[in-house]
Formats: sequence, C-alpha cells, structure tokens
Amino acid sequence: MTWNLWWRFGDWQRREPAIVETIRAQSPDVVCLQETWAWRDDPDGDHHGEHQAVRLAEQLGWHVVVNDPLWFGERAFSNAVISPWPLERVVDETLPRFDGSQGHRRVIAATVATPWGPWPVLSTHLDHFFDDSAGRERHAQRLLELVLELRGEPKVDLPVLVGADLNAVPDSDEVRLLTGRRAGGPGGVILNDVWELVGDGHGPTWRRDNPHVATSAWPNRRVDYLMVSWPRKRPVGNPVTAWLAGTEPVDVNGQHVWASDHAAVVADLSTPDTI
Repeated sequence: MTWNLWWRFGDWQRREPAIVETIRAQSPDVVCLQETWAWRDDPDGDHHGEHQAVRLAEQLGWHVVVNDPLWFGERAFSNAVISPWPLERVVDETLPRFDGSQGHRRVIAATVATPWGPWPVLSTHLDHFFDDSAGRERHAQRLLELVLELRGEPKVDLPVLVGADLNAVPDSDEVRLLTGRRAGGPGGVILNDVWELVGDGHGPTWRRDNPHVATSAWPNRRVDYLMVSWPRKRPVGNPVTAWLAGTEPVDVNGQHVWASDHAAVVADLSTPDTI
C-alpha cells in the first residue's frame, strides 16, 4: 500500500483516526507513506520532535522507518515505511534537483523481514509543480540508480518495491523513464507500474470527488504509484490485483471524515509461495 497523508493540512487531528482505520481495513503487509509530518516545539533546540509515522505505527502495533526530517523551523515533511514485520533502514537521502544540487525531496528505503527473506521497499515523493517535469526526471534517474543498488541478483533475490507520490501522470517523461518507455535511465532496470498491469480503469488518486480537493485547479489524475523492479525471477513480485483505498469518508465519532486529499493505492503481489 502507498499513501500520501496530506501532512498537517486541514483538520489533521480528526483525520488521523480515519487514516489508521483505513490502513487497518486494508490489512497490508507493508505501507509506503508520503507527506507525513514531523513537528517540534523548540525549533532552535536539540529536541528531535514528534513524527506522525511513528504515531501511526504505535497505534497499529507495527514497525517504522522514517526519513530524518529536513526541518523548516518547527516543521518538516517526511516519507516513511511501516509494516507489521520488522524493518531495517538502508537508505535515507535527499534527491537532487535538476542542476544536481540537493533539494528538499527525500527518499527512504528499508528491507522488510518477510517470511521469504529481506524484501527491499522504497518510499518517496517527487516535486509537485506542473512545470517541473525536468526536475522529476532527475529524481527518477536517482530512484532507478537506488533500485539497482538495492535489488541484489534479479534472477535470485526479491525485487524492489516502490511506493511513491510521483506528482506525474503515466505518460509524462519522468514516469516513462521509470517504466522504460524512454531512454536515459542507468540501464539494466526498469519499474513495472502495478496499476497499469492489473488495475481497473484510470485509477485517479487525485480526485475531484474528494472535498479536500474540490476547488483544485488540477484535473483528476493518477499521480500515486506502486511499482516493482524488473527484471525479476518470475512470478515473484508480479502484480495480481490492484485497487484504491481512501476514496470514501470514514466515520469518526459520528462524523464523516476524509482521511487525506489523495487516495491510496493497494495491491497484491506474487510471493515465492506461488512458485
């Protein structure tokens, strides 16, 4: 499962139980989170602050890895991976801008201690401006390089799973780079878009039927993705089915609450048990 949680925007305190309930209802083995908040009351001090991803993991009784926050005063945005299985952080870095300098977008990767062995999972969130496709391409290049570093031997080891808010539609240059439809990647690896393979319909995750985005200038768009690295040992990691979650309000103390401004993407993938 992958989900952008809309930081502390809107009525974030009422949204939190709706987020937890939505995740519980899906019963996922691993969740990639984007736009989780970190907050500290002493921005000039040494206190590390509070992390939303840690709060969520504690409520679920799960494990968590989260980006070290890039603080802007008292606040920060983070990506995270949470799972009922133990996690080990393996990558926590800032993605480069188009000019090669370090930006504020980050990536977190962990190995998940699954019953089939350590499974690498990566969570990230790319720049959101309509006109920044070139910057997202630079992000995408680095993501593919990280996948190469994390995947091991593709004929033997488990593939890399990626959950991301790419802020880009499927036919954009940056997504085409990730999925091998255009040249420019490091070679030897691409990412399969799970929704493209087994999803039903267009699968918009930025949806005008969500009241949080009812006045947005953006049209309905699919910008959130689950991806799995290729080549890989068949059928491990092959998508079986995919669906959206968070597309309806959740009852919180008798009130209908939309958990986020994004829908979540959820999928079942083949495991070594299916061989």
